[in-house]
Amino acid sequence: MPLPGSAVPRATCRHRIADAGWAADAEKIRGFDMVSKPKFDKAKFKESIESNLRMLYRKTVREADEQQLFQAVCYTVKDTIIEKWMETQEVYEKEDPKTVYYLSMEFLMGRALGNNLINLCEYKEVKEALDEMGIDLNVVEDQEPDAALGNGGLGRLAACFLDSLATLGYSSYGCGIRYRYGMFKQQIRNGYQIEIPDDWLREGNPFELRRREYKKEVKFGGFVKVETGSDGRNHFVQEGYQSVMAIPYDMPIVGYGNGIVNTLRVWDAEPVECFQLDSFDKGDYKKAVEQENLARNIVEVLYPNDNHYAGKELRLKQQYFFISASVQEAVEKYMRKHDDIRHFADKNIFQLNDTHPTVAVPELMRVLMDDYDLSWDEAWEVTSHTCAYTNHTIMSEALEKWPIELFSRLLPRIYQIVEEINRRFCLRIQEKYPNDQEKIKNMAIIYDGQVRMAYLAICAGFSVNGVARLHTEILKKRELKDFNEMMPKKFNNKTNGITQRRFLLHANPLLADWVTDHVGPEWITDLPKIHGIEVYAEDKKAQNEFMNIKFKNKERLAKYILDHNGVEVDPRSIFDVQVKRLHEYKRQLMNILHVMYLYNKIKRNPNMDFYPRTFIFGAKAAAGYRNAKLTIKLINSVADVINNDASIGNKIKVVFIEDYRVSNAELIFAAADVSEQISTASKEASGTGCMKFMLNGALTIGTMDGANVEMAEEVGEENMFIFGMSADEVMEHERNRDYNPMDIFNRDQEIRDVLTQLINGFYSKDDPERFRDLYNSLLNTLSTDRADTYFILKDFRSYAEAQEKVEEQYRDKKEWARKAILNVAAVGKFSSDRTIQEYVDEIWHLDKVVLPKKPASTGRK
Repeated sequence: MPLPGSAVPRATCRHRIADAGWAADAEKIRGFDMVSKPKFDKAKFKESIESNLRMLYRKTVREADEQQLFQAVCYTVKDTIIEKWMETQEVYEKEDPKTVYYLSMEFLMGRALGNNLINLCEYKEVKEALDEMGIDLNVVEDQEPDAALGNGGLGRLAACFLDSLATLGYSSYGCGIRYRYGMFKQQIRNGYQIEIPDDWLREGNPFELRRREYKKEVKFGGFVKVETGSDGRNHFVQEGYQSVMAIPYDMPIVGYGNGIVNTLRVWDAEPVECFQLDSFDKGDYKKAVEQENLARNIVEVLYPNDNHYAGKELRLKQQYFFISASVQEAVEKYMRKHDDIRHFADKNIFQLNDTHPTVAVPELMRVLMDDYDLSWDEAWEVTSHTCAYTNHTIMSEALEKWPIELFSRLLPRIYQIVEEINRRFCLRIQEKYPNDQEKIKNMAIIYDGQVRMAYLAICAGFSVNGVARLHTEILKKRELKDFNEMMPKKFNNKTNGITQRRFLLHANPLLADWVTDHVGPEWITDLPKIHGIEVYAEDKKAQNEFMNIKFKNKERLAKYILDHNGVEVDPRSIFDVQVKRLHEYKRQLMNILHVMYLYNKIKRNPNMDFYPRTFIFGAKAAAGYRNAKLTIKLINSVADVINNDASIGNKIKVVFIEDYRVSNAELIFAAADVSEQISTASKEASGTGCMKFMLNGALTIGTMDGANVEMAEEVGEENMFIFGMSADEVMEHERNRDYNPMDIFNRDQEIRDVLTQLINGFYSKDDPERFRDLYNSLLNTLSTDRADTYFILKDFRSYAEAQEKVEEQYRDKKEWARKAILNVAAVGKFSSDRTIQEYVDEIWHLDKVVLPKKPASTGRK
């Protein structure tokens, strides 16, 4: 690690490091020399770019702007992808493999161009071709907006899973919504989060294909008419409804080096009748565009604010919209090749990514019974062998529920089916537990005026999995205990994972190069092979190389922070990072309270020995989540005070990175020294950010929660900074209700000083009461509800002690390097490739597909 004042070459490009001393062979690690593939036709590639510029913009390379160059490059790369995409579909058509439909409200894909080039194993060749044309690939990549199809860990997990499914050679579709504006684009104004539309489609998405030939009608509202057919059976017909047309847009999911291209299918909504001219001519302008507005609203934003009735209704519409379209198409696709719908489950799996897609259960029942005339028992046999459910939350209040009035009015036929599922399920409960009304209360799908979607998914699914071992055990023993007792064979664990191809190979080429130089390239598709670097953890030369790579990544991030925040941070300081969705259980509040605590200590003792620390935050808060948004304001207010206090000599800097997303996350993970994984034990289902930091050589400070538990088993607790109560201790306090944060407030002067600063104007001179709600949430002086729900004060001293150990350890650079290398060496378990293979082996039972070797070409035909 360079010492303060040492001359270190600065990164020369905006997005990736291009320092010749370290990157001479950087491209080889991206898989270019590792996969047998047809020779890249550089001349044809250049010719295609020039042709695209002429056709799209009537421009030459010299005349085109950066966005136009980006579009031209993407369309050229798309030609190669299309060829492989068609080859993949031809093989699927011939071999008829079992297919998993991964149903998810969100897919946080990140930028597509760089990832596609890496998985095509053509990054080096494309970069060289563009260099010869005077085009900087880094600049081209920076023109691409992140696809606004997701927000948090749920969506990023889905994206990693699609990458792994394609790389491992399994037939799959991701199914979701083509949001026009995503959740929102975050701006920070005067320290507050401001939500503005994320207009990611403004310039178009060059990699998507509009597939109008597969459009589907989706119906809302109306009533259900029962007719008796000539066969004597009842037939259910929905009448008086409103409907929209679901139009699929397909995006390619390129497998790494194997020629497989799977599909992410996202549905856009269009009116059945675009414009009612007769209503317009009569002056009824609202009715004239009614159908268009209905369609537009469904796909405008991800997770509309549901603090009001209209928001709840829109969320349910969104869920049914993409599920109905996806289920209809999956069934029709199957029937194009088969003649007996009763064997549908032999070739198809619907994996429900959390509770949002649970309407797939009654929708599949509806299609099977109403469109294909199956009996209830036949339809249930198919449905209960098709649907599998992944639970992503421990907190019971986060398990999705819908008011009966809303659900039955918006989806009348679906509600009828849910009622019947519930009736039959309650009979099963009564048979197993006679006269036990408590079981009905705890397990019924419809109860207390609500439709409980998680319970529907558990009842109908043939598999129910958690996403980390601790999470699964808590579900089985506490949150879903009754279900586990009744149907224990359904429950299983699949610990989450991440794709190393995006979060190391693409995001951190220097470290990826270093790993490949030491253990070879096999880790790219077999991450446990990275364990081979463990033998270098004690090697001084390797330690120095590793820390210099980290330093250059910190320089890169420091430049990003200077450009975007106007704050100069020292890459020689400890980069202490917490980036994730903002929720109270994730305890960003505890982190910033600790920063305030450290600042107070330095102010009291200006000469204290303190290793400089840069605290980096990044998070979006849901638009209606007041305390989360107030926490963002607090972080920025603390930053304003500390960053402008010359008396502390830059010992602390605080940065909030605006609009946290995949593309800037790649910079952050590569640069972090310390990974903050500090959720209240028992609250985090898994977490995958911890894995991305670990993969890039950050050391974790965290509780024994979620995936942290399994990380500690892999790398050893001595190579992490573990603090706080255990999950059992937290749950014991919750059961006994015996925790009073006021006791800590009364006896701990330093904690009292920090909390008092929330309400005395220290960080809000213009409004001393600004952070009163945060203060009250910790001490609850105005309510009878439990205070400090997430045990921030209870864990604070343990957290502060762990942070002292961080500083002490970082002073010993060799020991820090050793532990960082050991963390990377131990990350092998946490690849999404491993997770997907477990799904395949234990739940889905898919058939691996291998494409025949064919020469490929690049360029338009």
